[in-house]
Amino acid sequence: MSDAETQSFSLDPRSADIELDPYREKPRLTFRQDGTFKITVFSDLHYGENPWDDWGPQQDVDSTQLMNTVLNDEKPDYVVLNGDLITGENTFRENSTTLIDEIVAPLNKLKIPFSSTHGNHDNEPNITHAEEIRRELRVAPLSYTRTAPSWADGEGYGPGTYWVPVYTKASDRRPSLILWFFDSRGGFSEGANSTALPDWVDAKVADWVKLTVAKMNYAWGPADKVRRGSLAFVHIPPHAVQALQPGLNSTQDPGLNADLLGSGSTQASGEPANAGKDEPFWDAVNAEIKNLHAVISGHDHGNEWCKREPTKNVIFCFDKHSGYGGYSSTGWGHGVRNVVFRSPDPSVGPETWIRMEDGETHARVVLDGSYN
Repeated sequence: MSDAETQSFSLDPRSADIELDPYREKPRLTFRQDGTFKITVFSDLHYGENPWDDWGPQQDVDSTQLMNTVLNDEKPDYVVLNGDLITGENTFRENSTTLIDEIVAPLNKLKIPFSSTHGNHDNEPNITHAEEIRRELRVAPLSYTRTAPSWADGEGYGPGTYWVPVYTKASDRRPSLILWFFDSRGGFSEGANSTALPDWVDAKVADWVKLTVAKMNYAWGPADKVRRGSLAFVHIPPHAVQALQPGLNSTQDPGLNADLLGSGSTQASGEPANAGKDEPFWDAVNAEIKNLHAVISGHDHGNEWCKREPTKNVIFCFDKHSGYGGYSSTGWGHGVRNVVFRSPDPSVGPETWIRMEDGETHARVVLDGSYN
């Protein structure tokens, strides 16, 4: 890194809040001996809907059964819960966080490490992102979810911004893959006088990205020199991906495309006055994080596709709606997105596909330089 970059982070007092060995008390995540690393992504589980009716708790039973089926079949090395874990406007305030116990129970039983992002329905009058994170860390020993420094936590409503290192071997000095997690906030504040919250990653996260990458580069070497890859997760899609939908090609960009992206579908799109407010985050992610294989989001339950965003030359993918809660439609079904790294070398793109609850797979693509 340049002398100017070194000076920038060494003089910024906020860099002291960025720890490069944040998981001393947890097992190091590593690639398998065959050089692979498999991630299974559950998105939009939406636990807790209408607990006063029979159908609400039954949805949660069905979602848990889906998790058990998929986890036992797929045997992932890591799991991501990519937002909207709970439908917070439908739950009871006094016991909302206990739904986290249900969600993580299959992961605890199988001792699978995992991380969470949080969505707009996780910030509601009866629940907050911070409350969900605290509960998760209390009941799940293999949760790698963390919270951002206070200056980058979206004024308290976007605390779930962090990164997780994956090493080729447990003895390695530096990781070969970084999993990035960003909190896109949204929803409503807690309590009786609830108000709408910003539905984009806070602009201060851009500084956090720059300082974090600079500190990584200083300690471990620049990602493009030492061959360190990255993959990013954020619940609400960046606004830039909205322009991709009209140009989708069902052969080149396979997967369900049933949710028309419009107001509220992407970050900072709900009100005209908010247009562009996710750009500091989006610009920083793409400028600072090298060897970024893809950015993966949920939120829009009827979409599963991937597409390269040409202005940043980055691949974006939707998850698969996993939970029986939340909106759906005939034929959409429920499932997960799998991502398999075939090598720690970032020049070898990971393979990704949609796996349905019944085991059917489709929309298989490789996230490398040759992809659309």
